[in-house]
Amino acid sequence: MNLQFDDALEQFMTYIQLEKNYSPLTVQEYRTDLLEFFSFLHTEDVKELTQVEYVHARLYITKLYEEKKARTTVSRKISSIRSFFRFLNKEYEIDDVAFQALYHPKKEKRLPHFFYEEELSQLFQANEGEDRKSLRNMAILELLYATGIRVSELTSLQIKDIDFSLNIIRVMGKGRKERYVPFGEYAGHSLTRYIEEARSALMKSNKHNFVFVNLRGGAITSRGIRYILNEMIAKAELHTTIHPHMLRHTFATHLLNNGADLRTVQELLGHSSLSSTQVYTHVTKEHLRNTYINAHPRA
Repeated sequence: MNLQFDDALEQFMTYIQLEKNYSPLTVQEYRTDLLEFFSFLHTEDVKELTQVEYVHARLYITKLYEEKKARTTVSRKISSIRSFFRFLNKEYEIDDVAFQALYHPKKEKRLPHFFYEEELSQLFQANEGEDRKSLRNMAILELLYATGIRVSELTSLQIKDIDFSLNIIRVMGKGRKERYVPFGEYAGHSLTRYIEEARSALMKSNKHNFVFVNLRGGAITSRGIRYILNEMIAKAELHTTIHPHMLRHTFATHLLNNGADLRTVQELLGHSSLSSTQVYTHVTKEHLRNTYINAHPRA
């Protein structure tokens, strides 16, 4: 069988986009990973997909390590290769057993950074204000902490996704999976003030339904959210860095510290696997340990 690389790639892209319903970003990551693998195969003088063997994949993974790629990057590329050859096995009966033997590197055990409640209070207090920009920024901060949603989920949030009668937002997460996340009184108050007192003025002549807008009236971007949060940290004079995911980590950690069960937190975060949520149990245990050491007279 003379199956061309480009033809097989396009068929696979169509499959993961239409049948697997992967997001455009995920589809692009698969494409990039596979094109890089194909480029490597050409340097190894592999001209047909039927000539690809396990040794080629292992050599490629070794090359990635030599280039000091992050373990998460290597793991993602392995997943891309395995999924691609699983597809070829299904459609063209190309043997994929060897590629299923590719093993993922062990993840680096890095505990997620989060804010302590005192730091968070300082952050909120320092950024209170009555102007339109302050009302918008406070609504962003309150909603990220209240719901633990990803920054991409925040930027894609539309007015119709908010139910103020139940204090719930509709979120479209990874893999286009829909979920509903509640928010509390503080976030509800900030959102209401922002929408009623600031959003229309910030929109100017623009017409769209996205909740959060930049100062030019367009839909805010992930980069814009990061810029806003950095400004808020500087204003609060906190000696730390911030990224949107840090508020997601804080949301999960504070819930678990205050008695929420792991399954509930998993559902609120939109994690497909419980193992993704379990990292926060390590954070809470470390927090308890530090509290004990600092507070117990004979620790």
